[in-house]
Amino acid sequence: MSQKRKTRTKFTERFTARLRQTRMKVAAEAARIIATESQHNYHAAKTKAAERIGVSVRLALPSNTEVKEALSVYQNLYGGSQHHDNLEHLRHTAVRAMQVLGEFKPRLVGPVLDGTADEHSRVALHVFCDSPDSIVLHFLDKGTPFQQEQRQIRWHDSSHRAVPLILFELDETTIELSVFDPVILRQSPPSPINGKPQQRATLSEVKNLLI
Repeated sequence: MSQKRKTRTKFTERFTARLRQTRMKVAAEAARIIATESQHNYHAAKTKAAERIGVSVRLALPSNTEVKEALSVYQNLYGGSQHHDNLEHLRHTAVRAMQVLGEFKPRLVGPVLDGTADEHSRVALHVFCDSPDSIVLHFLDKGTPFQQEQRQIRWHDSSHRAVPLILFELDETTIELSVFDPVILRQSPPSPINGKPQQRATLSEVKNLLI
C-alpha cells in the first residue's frame, strides 16, 4: 500500500471514530432531554442535543435506536427506584385497562412495554375491531369520558395510513388506544423507532413483567 493510501486510510479511520464518538454524545444528550424535559419526539430531541453540543445536524445525528439505547442506560443510571416504581405503576395500569378492553384483544406497545417510560408517558395499547365505532359504543355504554384523535403512520410498504386514536384516563394515567382492523393482529405495524414490526405484548405477557 502506498504512503498516500495509508495516510488516507488512517485519516478516514480517525474521522469515522470521531464521528461515532460525536454521535454517541448526541445520543446521550438526546436521551437526557427525553428523560428530563418531557420531550418524547426523538427527532426533536436529537436536533436539540446536536445544537447544544455544537455539532452538525447533518453529520452527527444518531439513529433512533442509538437514542433509545442511551435512554435505557440513562434511566438505569439515574432513574433509581422512582423510575422503577413509575414503570410498575404504568404496567399495573396497563393490565387494568387491558382487562376492561378484553373483547378488543388489546396489546401493550411502546415505552411502558420496553421499559423506557417516564412519569409523562401514556399507556399505549393496540386494540382490534371491525370499526372504531365499536370502541366508541363501548365507552358510551360504560359512561367513560374519552377523546378521539387520529395519527398518520408509515406502513411497511412506505405508504401512510390514518389510525384512529381513543384516549381516556385510568389511575390518573392517559391510556392511548390505536384502533386497527383485526387482520393487523397478524402483522404488527412498523415501530416509530426503527421501522421494524412493533413489539407487542398480550395481557398474560404484561402480567409476567410484574412478577
